[in-house]
Parts: sequence; C-alpha cells; structure tokens
Amino acid sequence: MQDAKSLSRLDAIAQAELCARGEVTPDELREAALVRIDALDPLLRSIVTVSRERPRTLGEGPLRGVPFVVKDSTPWPDLRWSMGSRVFRANVARQQTQYGKRLAAAGLVCVGKSATAEFGLLHSTETLLEGVTHNPWDLSRSCGGSSGGSAAAVAAGLVPIAHANDGGGSIRTPASACGVLGFKPSRGRTVPASFGTSDFLDLTSDHCISRSVRDSALFLSITEDRSAGDPVGFVRDPIDRPLRIATWTRTLLADDVEPAVRRAYDDTIALLTELGHRVDGIAPPAIAGPPLADALFVVAGAAVAGVVDVVDRARGTPVQEHELEPFTWSLIEAFEARGAHALPIARNAFAEAARIYRDATREHDVVLTPTLATEIWQVGHLSPVLGREELIRRTARAVGYTPIQNVAGCPAMSVPLHVSERGLPIGMHFAAAAGADALLLRLAYQLEQARPWADRWPRYSIPTI
Repeated sequence: MQDAKSLSRLDAIAQAELCARGEVTPDELREAALVRIDALDPLLRSIVTVSRERPRTLGEGPLRGVPFVVKDSTPWPDLRWSMGSRVFRANVARQQTQYGKRLAAAGLVCVGKSATAEFGLLHSTETLLEGVTHNPWDLSRSCGGSSGGSAAAVAAGLVPIAHANDGGGSIRTPASACGVLGFKPSRGRTVPASFGTSDFLDLTSDHCISRSVRDSALFLSITEDRSAGDPVGFVRDPIDRPLRIATWTRTLLADDVEPAVRRAYDDTIALLTELGHRVDGIAPPAIAGPPLADALFVVAGAAVAGVVDVVDRARGTPVQEHELEPFTWSLIEAFEARGAHALPIARNAFAEAARIYRDATREHDVVLTPTLATEIWQVGHLSPVLGREELIRRTARAVGYTPIQNVAGCPAMSVPLHVSERGLPIGMHFAAAAGADALLLRLAYQLEQARPWADRWPRYSIPTI
C-alpha cells in the first residue's frame, strides 16, 4: 500500500485506478484520507464532521473507493447537516438526495462534511457555529466561500475531490482563493441535490471542486440529468479549434481589478492568443449592477425566511436571535420589509440582466474575466457579524463577475492559472452559453496542458508538511 502522503498527490481517477488494479483497497484509501484529515485539518478547519465508519455498501462505479467530502449545505444520510447554522447544530440527515445516490453508486466514499458559510450566504467560510476555515496558502487569508471547506480540503490534499455548490460564485470564489479548479454546470444539467425549492435554489448548481479537469468532467458525467437535453457524458479531450473569446475587467458595479489580478489577466490573454484563440476586448454588458445585487440578496432573504418559518412551525417556538448570525437576520428583516412584491421585482431584474448578458456575448464562444477583482482577502473581511450594508458593499467589490452566470443559467469555471508575487492563487474565470458545458471542459483541458497546476501545492498541505 502507498502511504497517505503519496496518495494525497493523486487525483480521484488515479486513486480509483489503483483500487481497480488491486494495488490499494477501498478501506486503505478511506483510512489514508482520515490520517490526512487528522494530521492537518485541526489547523485548517475545513471539515466540520468526520465520518469514520465504513460505508454499508460500496458502489461499483468509476470512482469506487475514492474518499470525498460533502458540503454541509447538503444532506448525507446519518451525518450532521447543520448548513453552517447554530439553529441546526444537532440536525442529522436521514434521507439521500438523487444527487447523493449518483455519487454513492459511482463508488465515492464520504469521509465527512465540509465547512460552509451559514446557509451558503457569504463568500467567506467563517461562522459563529464552526469558526474560521483557513486558506492553506496563507492562514491569515480567507479560503473564500461559501464552499470554502471543500476548496481548502482539496487544495491541502486531504481528499482528491469534494462536493460543492454555487448560487452566485460559491464554487468559483473558493476555487480561485485556494488554487484549485471550480466548475459550475449549466442550470438543470444535473439531477436534484436538495429536497426543497426556492428562487435561491433555482440559481444554485451542484458540482465539485477538484485538482484535475478529468475529475471534474467525470463527476459531471456521473451526476448529469440524462433526460434533460443532450447529455454531456464524460468529456475527455481538449478543444481542437480556435474559439472566439470576449473579455472585460469591469465588475457589475463598475470596479476594476487590483494590479496583481490585472497582471494575471493580461498573461491569460497572451496564453489564449498563443493557443490560437481570438480574444476580443468588448464593452461589459450594460447590466444595472445595484438592482441585480439587490435582487440576489432579496431571494437569499426569502429563502432563509422560509427556513425560519419551517423551523418555527416544526418545533412550536420561534427561532431565537442567538441561533442565526446577524447578517442572516438582516437579510430576513430586509426581505420582510419589502412586502409581497419583492420577489416578482427580483425575478424581473434577473430576467432583464440575463437578456442583456446573452445579447452582449452571443457572438462569442467564451467569456473571460478574472474570477475575483482582488487577491483573496484577509479573514474577517466578510465576517457575518459585520453590518449588512458594509458586507454587501465589500462582497460586490470583490465578487463582481460570477453571479451573472447563475442568473443566466450558464456554465462557468475558475481555472487556477496563476500565483501572485505574494504567493496567493489567482483564478481566471471562463463562461459559455447555457448548455455549452462540454466546450468549457475542453477548454479547461487545453489550459491544464499549457499551464499545468497539478504539482503546485500550498504551504499548508499534506505533500509539503
């Protein structure tokens, strides 16, 4: 058997291949992951619940025996399901989702739940329930959010792949922050990963954070809804034709990028041109940023107000002030103050923004922007105890590129192409038209071949300690 450290360097497919050849057993892969978690995660705090039990049954699919973690916004049977909130600190999931059934059938072994912002609301992973999840590149920095636990765990080599989801950048932001690949599928591409419905869930796509493109592509083929349109299948090859790529750097609120991000962006354009693609600088879509940002927080407020109402009715006593974070309460209060017309107004804002985005980009195959306008911020910059207006302002400044793809239902990805002079990862963001998931994955393969990142490990990771 290879040791836990050696195994940490392998992606999910490589670990599954070892298992298929009989060079390791599923139990050995699982135990190696637990050894890595015990060795490093007390420092990183990326995993909030560790599952040490051998699975009752093991699927015979293409990832048989591979350990992974599930974001704690999503249920997994017999594991705590807190959603990052004190109100659900003792909640245990009993049922499996359709999405989870696909993952289990593929042979993946859940070794724990990864940290998330409360209800996935913020682009940081620091909660009053679990504390701070640290970035393995720099412990003073945020790992992003809300899928920060998954991104940190994969970046540090604790697990080769991790479930994540994205309602406005929650896969792509932490992927950029932690120097890993974060792909968000098109709306409706995968089978349902939840039991409920809401406008907020309609914006959300489930997928994974990975170190390799092939892991992400295989994960999508496992979870896609094969009854909805043309299935993608397992995309295996790089793009073999020039693409028309539109690009801009201005965020939805008309902010521009920090110098380190600009250097990475300019280098990406040079790389794409070298690879034979046509890169066109265009005017950013003329989307009214403040109304769109407001609409996003309205639907978030509606979703958490609905959760509170369900809890109130289920237990017969109201949710108390100390059970939710201040920012969450502020979203509920702001939503309820708007009245009955708040959601229809938000839906209209989404429809208009999506129309403008599609019109501005329809002549191009792919859109390139930075993933974030800044290098990843310090811990506390997006703390949930800050005031609502300040948090929204800071979020809009840094995360001004990713939400429009959720609104428009498009696939998008953050690709770990760069590390700044300060030793911080900088992801570049690529998006395509709704349904063009395969095209984006093929571009990702090409970028991975041109600028390999597999051996780029953060300071606080299993291969480097």
